[in-house]
Amino acid sequence: MYKFAVIGIFIRDMSKISLVNERLHEYAEYIVGRLGIPYREKNINIISVIVHAPADTISTLSGKLGNINGVTAKAMQTAAD
Repeated sequence: MYKFAVIGIFIRDMSKISLVNERLHEYAEYIVGRLGIPYREKNINIISVIVHAPADTISTLSGKLGNINGVTAKAMQTAAD
């Protein structure tokens, strides 16, 4: 069963941006939209990604992103689609 989710990503290590983009590209078929905010004054990039995917795929993507040093990622999913 597919669910909608918002994955919030905080990037504090700017050298990891390309790795985050690679991970997102791996799951491009599930991504509905993306909004990125570079907050240079605070040295952080904030990305919101909206996905429509199976729950385990959402968890896997969020986990892969969160396992990157200097990156925090959390997903909020709908109860059902």
